[in-house]
Amino acid sequence: MADTRTPNAANINDTAVEELRSRVRGTVLRPTDGSYDDVRKIWNGIINKHPGVIVQCTGAADVMAAVNFARDNELPLAVRGGGHNVSGNSVCDYGVVIDLSPMRRVRVDPFNGTARVDGGAKLGDVDHEAQAFGLAVPVGVVSATGIAGLSLHGGMGFLTRKYGLTCDHILSADVVTANGKMVVADAKNNADLLWALRGGGGSFGVVTSFEFKLRPVGPDVWMCIVMYPVAEAKNALNTWRKFMETAPEDVMSIAIYWNAPHEEPVPKEYQGAPVIVLAGCWSGPVEKGEAVFKPLREVATPAVDLSGPMPYLVAQKLFDPEYPDGRRYYWKSIYLKEIDAAVIDMLSDYAAKRPSSLTSIDVWCLGGAIGRVKPEESAFFKRDAPYMLGIEANWEDPKDDELNISWTRSLYKDAEKYSPGGMYFNFPGFLEEGDDLLKQSFGTNYERLRQVKAKYDPQNLFSSNLKISGKA
Repeated sequence: MADTRTPNAANINDTAVEELRSRVRGTVLRPTDGSYDDVRKIWNGIINKHPGVIVQCTGAADVMAAVNFARDNELPLAVRGGGHNVSGNSVCDYGVVIDLSPMRRVRVDPFNGTARVDGGAKLGDVDHEAQAFGLAVPVGVVSATGIAGLSLHGGMGFLTRKYGLTCDHILSADVVTANGKMVVADAKNNADLLWALRGGGGSFGVVTSFEFKLRPVGPDVWMCIVMYPVAEAKNALNTWRKFMETAPEDVMSIAIYWNAPHEEPVPKEYQGAPVIVLAGCWSGPVEKGEAVFKPLREVATPAVDLSGPMPYLVAQKLFDPEYPDGRRYYWKSIYLKEIDAAVIDMLSDYAAKRPSSLTSIDVWCLGGAIGRVKPEESAFFKRDAPYMLGIEANWEDPKDDELNISWTRSLYKDAEKYSPGGMYFNFPGFLEEGDDLLKQSFGTNYERLRQVKAKYDPQNLFSSNLKISGKA
């Protein structure tokens, strides 16, 4: 069904807003309120949207009131968890933003190996509480990322090959649906909704809390972080590919075209210079990690080798400094069939032409536990792709927007001929996915997702996420 809600903030009835304020315990912000400008901003500095109402929710009751308000007043609606999705779909112009950021509670049950996590929690919140018991939810690699968006679109990180996707660990969820009512989605209740939440995105309702299965991790892991001069990139990628073909599932690894940091312990001659980074996490017995990663650390003479054992909590924050709030980000992702000479040549050519030294090209090695879940068991379908290419354009100056966006789109287009199809929706463009890409990414699950959408959100209230159209 077409979205008929008005894109006009002036049409928001002041009396209705005051009624909303009386129904919520959290803060309701309008554009004239003093803190509005700070609250409306999200992590990606390229996103500059102006909602008509922001509801900072303290619990499910506030979320229910906000959903009813948006629906009854026919307003666009967006849901903000961590606000870290690069496409900016957690905020909208003129309409209502349900802001879950005050809801960050995490309660670990170490006896049953589960965690109850609020929808506004960040990865660092989950890691902190779970690691107190030597446990973890397999999540992403930047601690400021919101758990909700990451989980609903899949969730890849340092434990992916060993334990699988974040979404594979969702046991249940409390969800406020388009009718403003709370439902529980688990194996016995609304199982079709739980299936859709495991990788199908946030188009079905507002998840106010998740229950996750926990896994034993740490307290220490062995991290491989070795940087080679970019002249060694092709050799390094070939070595990395061969290494990962037989690597145990306790190894998760990413090869990254990047520029070395402008700081010690990087030697001065390499600070800011283009490099190829072979990064990996060994989550098996920590004393075996050094021997496991030896082939990746002996490709050539490294620019710097920062490898070694470290607390899992430290490893989970290693990449945080490279993704600060307010920087400009435009990313895309695409699955790859293989890393052969043609792919390596293409990546090396584009790496040399990066318009920003902050930009990286990331090659993720997948497989392992991801593929042990059958595609039809959850909405996340692309489980057999051996590699995923992340194209991360990052820059500072607004005048460079078009240059960086064009470079990203060009690399994506050239990579399509090496791809089995599909995108990882935690690394999208600006909601440019289109129906064809959704079908490629969700495969035979797409029609089932449309049926779930039609059942729980027939009027398409939750329209700011993936554009999944309902099917009666």
